[in-house]
Amino acid sequence: MLMGMRGAKHRFMPNRLVFPGGAVERADLAAPPATPLPPHTERLLRKAADERLAQGIAVAAARELEEETGLSLGTPPRLDALEYLCRAITPPPSPIRFNARFLLVPEEAVTGTLGGDGELENLRFYAIGEALALDLALPTRLVIERAQLWLAMDDTARRARTEAPILRDRSWRME
Repeated sequence: MLMGMRGAKHRFMPNRLVFPGGAVERADLAAPPATPLPPHTERLLRKAADERLAQGIAVAAARELEEETGLSLGTPPRLDALEYLCRAITPPPSPIRFNARFLLVPEEAVTGTLGGDGELENLRFYAIGEALALDLALPTRLVIERAQLWLAMDDTARRARTEAPILRDRSWRME
């Protein structure tokens, strides 16, 4: 799992190990990708997003990956290797809210040198067991555990999924 430490000055989750990512920007919604999303990934993203937003989420993931890590899915991005893992939504009373979708891409689908813009420090790849042994925020831990389950599935089962897990109020539901 590729993760980095958020700096102490960040308002949200300072000094925590997190995945690269961020918000969908207006330009992401209109950016034409080099390749489309795999049909099964698009189908799952479209459970709670229209076609434009589903593609925008994927383009944003590629953009944020490159900005924060220096690794690229190409210019324009190739979306054909992206897999939709899950979604996490903070509870309404939380002072800082997020509605995050977690996408996976195999390491061999990216190019570039690990570095990025400095938003994440100490970027590196963690083995799942190594990551789970660390002091992680609960949502990060639960997403890694979900990735572990996903990796245990064969490709046919992954592509046949009709629902994606969504983390709400510290428990998983299906979307």
